[in-house]
Amino acid sequence: MTTIRDVAKRAGVSVTTASYVLNQKGAISDATRQRVMEAATELNYHPNAFARNLKKRKSHTIGVFISRFGGSFYEEILEGIHNSILETDYELLVCPESRSPRRMLLYRQVDGAIVFDSKIPNETLLKLAASRFPIVVLDRPLHSDFIVPLLLDNPQGVRQAFQHLYQQGLRKLAFVAGATDSFDNAERMDTFLGEAHKHHLQVPVFQGNFTEISGYEVAQAIFKVGDVPDGVFCANDQMAIGFLRAMGERGLRAPDDIALVGFDDIPLSRRTQPPLSTLNGSRFEWGAAAVRQLIHFLDQGIPFQPHRIPTRFIARQSSTLQG
Repeated sequence: MTTIRDVAKRAGVSVTTASYVLNQKGAISDATRQRVMEAATELNYHPNAFARNLKKRKSHTIGVFISRFGGSFYEEILEGIHNSILETDYELLVCPESRSPRRMLLYRQVDGAIVFDSKIPNETLLKLAASRFPIVVLDRPLHSDFIVPLLLDNPQGVRQAFQHLYQQGLRKLAFVAGATDSFDNAERMDTFLGEAHKHHLQVPVFQGNFTEISGYEVAQAIFKVGDVPDGVFCANDQMAIGFLRAMGERGLRAPDDIALVGFDDIPLSRRTQPPLSTLNGSRFEWGAAAVRQLIHFLDQGIPFQPHRIPTRFIARQSSTLQG
């Protein structure tokens, strides 16, 4: 295999001079630079990027540690990450929830990390984060000099959704919760219940797990008891879609019998019958912003800038009463 020593010998220069030319460093004359480049071309020499990065203690790779790939929710976040990475000279390594991503994290085999995997403990991230290994978290309010939480502004949109239901005269409300270990679920639930408390309303909470089947099963359980609410907020669209399917099987209609709201504005929410009211926060921008934070930190030393991704309520037919 051709080495830089071979290039230096062919060009008649020192190894140091050849290294400066090939790495575009140092004050080297045009004639010498041309001689080295010609020698490298003749010998078909290519710098060993892995060795160079090892010496610099940089891989020029960003790691994304995410709980799953499937569904438009995660796909749009990943698309935002990918689109933003393309504007840089960094590579992207995406790891689903498993043991191997955590080993990559533990051994810092990437320059920085975007974490959307609640199974990775806070203590691990706090221990690993450093100036040479910054971390952006999308699923928890974790702060340090080298960790920034980049979160959806859940309260902003949830307050709008509550007011939408309340201002239509709906008072018998219910909340369908998602996964118990989810920060987003907890914040959405706390905000909705907090708004209800301000208006002296008691809101029962039914436990789902962010899946369509869990929303369906919660609805079936409610209908079996017979104490049917007139407005339901589900912590994500998939549960709301399952709830809507159960309503249809019982001959109930939204919004006449139950006004229904979800969260996430997934594409399917626009195609349900009736179209689902929901909350939108740009998942594409969420992913893109995470990359920008990391690159600015890694390349320019710009401190992290915590901020929230805005959310807004989108009123569709599933919750909008006529008249």
